[in-house]
Amino acid sequence: MPNNSDGFTLLEFLVAIVILSVGLLGMMQAVNSAIGHNMTTQLRDEAVRLADDKMAVEKSKTFDAISTTTKRENVQVTISKAFKNYSVVKKGTSITSNTKTVQIDVFWRYKGQRSSHVISTLVSKSVY
Repeated sequence: MPNNSDGFTLLEFLVAIVILSVGLLGMMQAVNSAIGHNMTTQLRDEAVRLADDKMAVEKSKTFDAISTTTKRENVQVTISKAFKNYSVVKKGTSITSNTKTVQIDVFWRYKGQRSSHVISTLVSKSVY
């Protein structure tokens, strides 16, 4: 007469645990990847905001007050309850006596990779 086969054997239980572990590890990797992509997006959004703010300040100045020198600034921002460092570089050049360019470069690092966001505009002197 065979043994009672109503339950799991130890071997079946161990195989089930291994299968569940592999599935859970895969799900954890997917969550980790999603968190990394989310942080990358938050850092880029903050860089865009910084560049827009700096450009708005430059565009609010009179034509003669807009400098054509290069200015570097380090900015520390709180993102996800942590401090992140950005380097903001403002460059200006005179094209003609009535036209200047303004370029704002924002740089940051995440997981050892350097990223940047650049915006630029032309500013013209009003001639009446």
